[in-house]
Amino acid sequence: MTEPTSGAPAQTGEAPATRREARAAQRAARAAEPGRTPRAGRNLPAAIGVGVFLGGLIIASLVFWKPAFVYLVTAAAVVGVWELVGALRSGRVSPPLPPVLASVGLVPLAYYGGADALAVGFATAAALVLAWRSVGDPEDAARDVAGGVFIVAYVPLLAGITSLMLAQPDGVGRIITFMLVTVASDTGGYAVGVLRGRTPMAPSLSPKKSWEGFAGSVGTSALVGVACVTLILDGPWWAGAVVGAVAAAFATVGDLAESAIKRDLGIKDMGSILPGHGGVMDRLDSLVVTAPVCWALLRLFV
Repeated sequence: MTEPTSGAPAQTGEAPATRREARAAQRAARAAEPGRTPRAGRNLPAAIGVGVFLGGLIIASLVFWKPAFVYLVTAAAVVGVWELVGALRSGRVSPPLPPVLASVGLVPLAYYGGADALAVGFATAAALVLAWRSVGDPEDAARDVAGGVFIVAYVPLLAGITSLMLAQPDGVGRIITFMLVTVASDTGGYAVGVLRGRTPMAPSLSPKKSWEGFAGSVGTSALVGVACVTLILDGPWWAGAVVGAVAAAFATVGDLAESAIKRDLGIKDMGSILPGHGGVMDRLDSLVVTAPVCWALLRLFV
């Protein structure tokens, strides 16, 4: 065995833990903490019941009074922000709750003020997060500010895009199109993945996702997009196909991104408020990402 050179630290024969291994150890320790319970599991009857109830609530808000949909999205954003703050704090990131929670006002602000108001509101919210955290302990301040701005961008800002869609003269049709192509992406991907899934897409993030399922997502969403754009919005069929296919791609990215966040934090679900589904953010992960894409493509082509 070679003696260590003078001035060099002696080798113990054991390689230092990698950053990934250290995080895995932290997650395992958190999972073993007394009183810590796993996130909600899956209950199919409850999931169906909750899905039907929420779907009926959304349809009723769109049919009877458009602003009701805005306030429904705002309420969902409040819960989503709360869940994300709690999830990040379990990973030792502490975004300042008051300014982050107040940023859900971006959703109604976008409906009544438009895209410019949404942009200014987001910049203001980000500045408030920075200012609020600056008066506290400087330790980990940069990480906490980054976490807070991320939450503001991920939930209130992206959810505010739905308000921009709804504010259009044919806004109800645009919202229905956006939601149906996203739901079709999830449903088609799940069905084809279960029946034909063979090739893993991202096994380290979502072992059950397959390239065959992704093809099912794109195809199903494109077909629904064609139907919605031609029948509801009176637009060209190819625009519906583009909207559906691109929405499916972004919905998949959103799903994988949230899977990465949850794996990094060592949690299964963001919350447990929705029986059979988990948390609000477990249902919104695809929708918040597809909202800006559908808004932009529908404005461009329809």
